[in-house]
Amino acid sequence: MLSQPIADPAARARLLDAIRFDARGLVPAIAQQHDTGEVLMLAWMNREAVEETLSTGRVCYFSRSRGGLWRKGETSGQVQGLVELRVDCDGDTLLALVDQTGVACHTGRRSCFFSALRDGEVVPITAPEVDPAALYGG
Repeated sequence: MLSQPIADPAARARLLDAIRFDARGLVPAIAQQHDTGEVLMLAWMNREAVEETLSTGRVCYFSRSRGGLWRKGETSGQVQGLVELRVDCDGDTLLALVDQTGVACHTGRRSCFFSALRDGEVVPITAPEVDPAALYGG
């Protein structure tokens, strides 16, 4: 994994200052495989999740459903190592270039973006690579 923690607290603070969190204290974060450009998923980060991601090099999100930090792969083992964290032009969206271990989607697919319009119907265009029950013990 190509985890790249940012050791300098001042550098982490400058990046955090560039982010415009919404009224709930959240910012959308797109995860993209660093070497292929494959878009893996969209999740949310709060300030604490960004700080942890930068300081550890392991991507951490904020789970809106659980109301707390979600360390990608803590249950499934499908970890995202941070390669680079980018802020968009308005400061209101993040792009996490990651090194994804295994699949990114809870459905067992590599990417969460697996549905598309085909012949007038929205259908899955990729099959699961892993049984979700094997990832989450369900």
